[in-house]
Amino acid sequence: MSLPPQAAQRRQLLRGAVAVALAPALASERVAAQQRGEVTEFVVEGTEGGVLLSTTWSMELPQLLENALYQGIALHFVAEAKVERPRWYWSDKTVAHAVRYLRLSYQPLTRRWRLVQVTGERDDSLGNASLGQTFDDLEEALSALQRIARWKIADAHALRAGVDYQVSFQFRLDTSQMPRPLQFGAVGRSSWGVALTRSIELPAEANR
Repeated sequence: MSLPPQAAQRRQLLRGAVAVALAPALASERVAAQQRGEVTEFVVEGTEGGVLLSTTWSMELPQLLENALYQGIALHFVAEAKVERPRWYWSDKTVAHAVRYLRLSYQPLTRRWRLVQVTGERDDSLGNASLGQTFDDLEEALSALQRIARWKIADAHALRAGVDYQVSFQFRLDTSQMPRPLQFGAVGRSSWGVALTRSIELPAEANR
């Protein structure tokens, strides 16, 4: 049933008022997502054995995700590094790709935090974990989560001598590993996003 013209006009005005009221909140959410964190240290070394990456970042964990941790829900993160050779005539060529998976969880019974890191292909059972650590508080666990030291991201034979390369790094929350209700709730919520990126040039002199 169609509304009278005056009622339809009032509804339209109401919708406009709601949109105006929500605009500042949505803008704040986008700003919050942009300021979620930053890569504070980024060092790439070209050695005889390959390319090593050391990096540190600061990350503000959204309150909703922190609450999920205290409820016993593990959070999964992905650290990804690429070594690419720039090409002016085509897209850059990826010559090396390294991935590290990290799982942060809280054990309510022991009140301790657990950080597990897997380098290479992910195993859902985490049986091939390269490193597992426990911590007394969340601050210590996050401190360990936010740094990587001398991570080998490319073999020496993958790089050609005298060629410039670009090294890029990304750290993000893997929302696909979250429980489905949280996955659905995260849709359209940019403030949930945890994603940091950084890149740097690896000059030809570094990979002779």
